[in-house]
Amino acid sequence: MSIVERVNAAVDAALGQRIVGCVILINKDGEEIYARAAGLADREANVPMQRDAIFRLASVTKPIVATAVLRLLDQGLIGLNDRVTRYLPWFTPANPDGSVADIRIHHLLSHSSGLTYGNLPADASGGLSGIVNSLTETLQNIAKVPLAFAPGTGWDYGTSIDVLGGVLAAINGSSVEDAIGRYVTGPLDMKDAHFYVTDPARLATPYADGTPPVRMGEPHGIWDAAGTTVTTFSPARIFNLAAPQNGGAGMAGTADDVMKMLEVYNGRPGLLAPETVATALANQIGNLPRREQDAGKRFGFIGAVLEDKQAAKNPAPAGTVDWGGAWGHNWVVDPVNRMTIVVCTNTTFEGCNGPFRDDILRAVYA
Repeated sequence: MSIVERVNAAVDAALGQRIVGCVILINKDGEEIYARAAGLADREANVPMQRDAIFRLASVTKPIVATAVLRLLDQGLIGLNDRVTRYLPWFTPANPDGSVADIRIHHLLSHSSGLTYGNLPADASGGLSGIVNSLTETLQNIAKVPLAFAPGTGWDYGTSIDVLGGVLAAINGSSVEDAIGRYVTGPLDMKDAHFYVTDPARLATPYADGTPPVRMGEPHGIWDAAGTTVTTFSPARIFNLAAPQNGGAGMAGTADDVMKMLEVYNGRPGLLAPETVATALANQIGNLPRREQDAGKRFGFIGAVLEDKQAAKNPAPAGTVDWGGAWGHNWVVDPVNRMTIVVCTNTTFEGCNGPFRDDILRAVYA
């Protein structure tokens, strides 16, 4: 079977049962080798998924913001070892021992800052749901809570890129939206990648895991597999212009928008210097411990870096970088084979880190 036939088979097996709708794009050597919109954008209205469907991006926002900061790096406007307080003087959270933390830009990019979703206060939002206030107020409230660990001494996922968005906006003297437009989405012609929806008629309806998946309410809580942690989603939040522009989760966009950004890390010239791309794709956390579900992977500046294929149970070559978004997306940058994979779905969490993600990987690399 060809790669097209294998991926089609994986998609067909999941549609209706685990995934409501999806758009999948695969490029190799900068050329498109697979593109398919499948299933439904709105099951109840029987609206078919289209390639130009707009998705709430969740953490797919993070590499967009990181890319903007890396452009600042190339232009000499920021340094990886700069203190965050150089740009946000009031962002001074405490270490666990009570001392003032010394957070650097590279800590934010690599999620080794000590800012975690586990220590997100009730008066701040990570971008999926929750309280609505300004980005400055959001970050000020985050700074009131002690870090989970001193910067550089651990790794954990959290609001680092939200803070990085604040840094980006401060340097540009603008909103996060305008800064991203100047440095990334504008130059790459990512027309629908914004902190708002350019065309509500094309916005995919979100669904939660189930057999079949369940149409999300407003808000909608989903428990993790262990039944211990609930993640709350607010489908309506993307329409609230008063919501903070969270650099960690607040944007919407199309699969093609995401592909344009990721291709910068797989040979598309012009946006970032080659050495900056290499740095972003390299392990930036050394041997810091990671979560059990991240076995075999390190972390760079835009996503997880595959180090041990066997431990990760991942068929891609070592050096491949991947991540996803909680609304139902996953992506892969494989610099060895010069292949980029974008999977956008409207089904949470299956499309992000469920078996569907692994089904597509196995189909690609069979």
